[in-house]
Amino acid sequence: MSSSFPLGAGEFAQRVIAWQRAQGRHDLPWQNTRDPYRIWLSEVMLQQTQVTVVMAYYRAFLQAFPDVHALASASRERVLECWSGLGYYRRAHHLHTAAQEVVSRYGGEFPPDAASLAALPGIGRSTAAAIAVLAFGAREAILDGNVKRVLARHRSIAGYPGAPKVAARLWQAAHAMLPARDLEVYTQGLMDLGATVCVRKQPKCGICPVRADCAALREGRVNELPAPRPRKPLPQRAVRVLLIERGGEILLEKRPANGIWGGLWSFPELPLDADIGVSLRTRFAVEATLCQELPTIAHGFTHYALTLHPCRVGVSEWPGRAEAPGFVWLSPADAHGAALPAPIKKLLRSLRENREGMSAGRAMLGAARATVAGDA
Repeated sequence: MSSSFPLGAGEFAQRVIAWQRAQGRHDLPWQNTRDPYRIWLSEVMLQQTQVTVVMAYYRAFLQAFPDVHALASASRERVLECWSGLGYYRRAHHLHTAAQEVVSRYGGEFPPDAASLAALPGIGRSTAAAIAVLAFGAREAILDGNVKRVLARHRSIAGYPGAPKVAARLWQAAHAMLPARDLEVYTQGLMDLGATVCVRKQPKCGICPVRADCAALREGRVNELPAPRPRKPLPQRAVRVLLIERGGEILLEKRPANGIWGGLWSFPELPLDADIGVSLRTRFAVEATLCQELPTIAHGFTHYALTLHPCRVGVSEWPGRAEAPGFVWLSPADAHGAALPAPIKKLLRSLRENREGMSAGRAMLGAARATVAGDA
């Protein structure tokens, strides 16, 4: 395993720069700008999320919050509503808080140095460096997931990149490879190279601009580098969610600010072994007119796997329309537009499709009966 850097570290950077100019990505909506707000937003959205998913959210988010002042002055609920479906909702919380800090501490102007940027909520070392380089032309090294893969393979750095010792070696490599000029092009080129050529599965080594001295390619270790996260059995959790319906509306409950899906709207939850009827009487003082089990929904988080056990509950009466803060009755269509976690949106879609299917079935049955009556 190689532990020293090549004498031609400068050549590595120049090859990446030349490749980016000729073959890299140039038409992404957050490129060709020096606006730190737009660069920051894209960097946060791209954390653990694919470019194809981010693009639509990025445009919609910018339309809702065109600058840092608009984002800072918005309500947390509105921010979460625009983020709904993108996942990893802590990013949205941090994004909103960081925008407020930029406005209150820096007068709405992002600080140009990576150290100050990294002190803002939700902005780590690599994200801060990317903003400093792409917005302000700073000389900083980045190390996002794609760049880790490029450097781990090129330098044959074994081990899981999240391990402290491995991460330290990768940061050392990232700094050692920095060119003297064209930092913006080089930084974008590294990200593009990892995203489009040096991909995790079936990398396109034949067209890679740095293949000539790639240690992993030379040693036949491309597919084993970088090492994946050590696998541990994910804890399993299960919870029952209640789709409480009344007069065509569904009850939503706002989740606590902390914890999973913090600040989003969801369905009331119960422990899996709780009695639904007793829980409804105890918590809401209502009686169920319908109780229908629906198919379970599995959802994976980073640290555990969650299984939702939905139950459709009908009630005829409710003690007051606006009975308490944190609850709201909405039609299924309006509920789908609220700030909901992805699996809850999936559950709503399933319920709506089931209703539409039943309506279509009743309509077909009615038409058939009318035809039979006419023939008679």
